[in-house]
Amino acid sequence: MDKSFLVGENPIEKLLKRGPTALTDAELLAIFLRTGTKGKTAVDQAQELLAAFGSWKALLGADQKDFTAVSGLGGAKYAQIHAGLEMVKRHYQEVIERGNALTSPDITRAYLSAQLRSYSYEVFVCLFLDNQHRVIKFEELFVGSISGASVYPREVVKKALYYNASCCILGHNHPSGINEPSMADKQITEKLKQALSLVDISILDHFIVGDGQPYSFAEHGLI
Repeated sequence: MDKSFLVGENPIEKLLKRGPTALTDAELLAIFLRTGTKGKTAVDQAQELLAAFGSWKALLGADQKDFTAVSGLGGAKYAQIHAGLEMVKRHYQEVIERGNALTSPDITRAYLSAQLRSYSYEVFVCLFLDNQHRVIKFEELFVGSISGASVYPREVVKKALYYNASCCILGHNHPSGINEPSMADKQITEKLKQALSLVDISILDHFIVGDGQPYSFAEHGLI
């Protein structure tokens, strides 16, 4: 059990005094749970939840049946957590809505993480941008199995021309949680780069969303 909670500093008080980054995973989750169950505080319940599912990804990706199978938790708790998750998604949708310029790789990382992290199968997406790096359109282009998605350069080029994009940012998730690029990831990125360059469209970056910080091809010199 979290000792600061025992001495009277509950998660909400701790957040207000020190900021959200000072909270443990269990304390952060406890704020969404709001109350515990008989004989357990919200932090106790949160610790059990995180231990039962093993990770944030597994917890947030669980369906209602699996979530409520954990002792003491019902549909209301499930709804509270997923309402919070949806708020995050909508926040970043507004941040990069059509016409906004992408001024920071961190914003793109956060947006793609919110969109892709909970999928149990691979999804390939693209942010189409104008010549001032303003967002024209975000699209999920290809969906695959747990082992990968089939990506077709011709279709990406068609979409880029349709939106009259000057450049784009690619992204996909790894359901395994490993965010290092595979050889296939590197090969398809190179194929897309070559195909788009023929119509004067550049790729600014390709992000892989897994566990932890999304991997950037540009930051590792792969684009």
